[in-house]
Amino acid sequence: MSQDACARLEGWRFVLFNLALGLGHALVIFNAGAYIAMLPRVAGGLGIPPSYSTWTQTDYMTALAVGFPLGGWLARRIGPFRTVAPAYAGFALAALLCALARDLPLYLAGRILLGLFGGLTLPGGQALLLGEYPSQRKSVGIGVWSIVTLTPFSLGPPVGGWIADTLGWRWLFWLNIPVALFIATTLLILLYGRDTLRVRRVRFDTVGFALCTTFLFGLQTVLNLGNDRAWLQSGTVTALSLVTAGSLLLWVLQAWHARHPLIDLRLFADRNFAIATSVMTLGFLMFQGLLSLLIVQIQFQLGYSSWLAGLVFLPMAILAKPVASVMHEIVKRADPRFLASLSLLGFGICYFHLSRYSQADAFAHLFWPKLLEGACLGGFFVPLTTLMLHGLPITRHAHALELANLLRIAAGAVGITVAGIVLYRRQPMHLTRYAEQHTVFEAPTEVALNLFQSLGLDETQAAAQFARLASRYSVIHAINDAFWMAGCGFLALAALVWLAKPTRLPAKSSDASDIRRETEAIIAEESA
Repeated sequence: MSQDACARLEGWRFVLFNLALGLGHALVIFNAGAYIAMLPRVAGGLGIPPSYSTWTQTDYMTALAVGFPLGGWLARRIGPFRTVAPAYAGFALAALLCALARDLPLYLAGRILLGLFGGLTLPGGQALLLGEYPSQRKSVGIGVWSIVTLTPFSLGPPVGGWIADTLGWRWLFWLNIPVALFIATTLLILLYGRDTLRVRRVRFDTVGFALCTTFLFGLQTVLNLGNDRAWLQSGTVTALSLVTAGSLLLWVLQAWHARHPLIDLRLFADRNFAIATSVMTLGFLMFQGLLSLLIVQIQFQLGYSSWLAGLVFLPMAILAKPVASVMHEIVKRADPRFLASLSLLGFGICYFHLSRYSQADAFAHLFWPKLLEGACLGGFFVPLTTLMLHGLPITRHAHALELANLLRIAAGAVGITVAGIVLYRRQPMHLTRYAEQHTVFEAPTEVALNLFQSLGLDETQAAAQFARLASRYSVIHAINDAFWMAGCGFLALAALVWLAKPTRLPAKSSDASDIRRETEAIIAEESA
């Protein structure tokens, strides 16, 4: 018997059902957003270099991206309940592995499993939620899902920082376990026996999935290893690069000719889909990379605690959701290209301003740009999703959204590593410039050294303290370079979006079409 044939949940069961799914959705996203603030403490706890701790975030996001289309296929094949409930149980087991692991390989395996199980829950979770709302109330369900989508992202860094400073970073995973088990048990009790209909009998694209997974993890591993292994001077990096390039080529050829590919790359033949997806992917790459770079480096270089570093990003929460809510209505009446371009220009202005960052007025300098960044984030996904789906038959929308989400989430992981590469390349240049401008024969340098010695430091200690200041200077200016490059990148994307075909949605439209568009936009916002 299908779920549609059963009476919908009512009363306290309906409330508990919404609470469980909302909490589950927040849990998966929270393990990406909150974890960023913990990276310095993870490095110290595992006794690994900071660059290696970054792997634990990028591989989680890559696994999350891989799990998204797989979760969509399983939800269509065996039903969303049979996919989501076991996935949360697996999420709890992966969290236990992360909490107990004491070395990087085992811990990294736990993070990858955590991301994979989390990705499996995202498509089926929303399908379950909307399935319990009548047609005329589905917009309420979409609102619930939307609020949960953006809240962990905006509040995740400060809450994650508080957990790391107060309880210890492993408590993120200890807390994951009872929450995930509660969600799985609640869904099992409320929905058991209601989700028995197998929707489709399409064979699983094993070859395509294997090639896609090999490419994404291969690319991420090459980027993670590059700085530490001198790139192509390392035989390991060279071999991995060849495998990654080969898997990409084979994946494109296989997906283009397969009858039922798991990930339909033929969608890129549509101009609007290609442009909108590329803009969304590249934009999120820069956004996620800079977010991670800033929140980690202000801890390392400026001495922020994890909690204070997370609070830097709290202003984003003020405008992100209100702007997203308004954008759902504005996009029905305005050209989505204009709205997307406006948001992208806002990102560019924000990052150009942040490229003038200095430690003297650190927090005050960050507040207003982060407020603007939150508004731009709220207006980023909706118009681009509208452009992406314009002209595509509705039967291809699910595959289009799965492909866009896979590329966007994977691009977020790549962006974190790319931002680290920019820092690694630009810091030595700024350090050299600083050394050239501050020799021991110049008066300002002599004054600084005398000041340190007057505070009780000997000559060697004063020189070491001066060297630390030089290192801090070089890192801050390398971060500024990353923001400046991103500002230029967003200006280019703001121009690129105008190459898409224009689309105007009617001011008056049916409830069903409004719900469908809002659902598509919310799906595109997931896992931010």
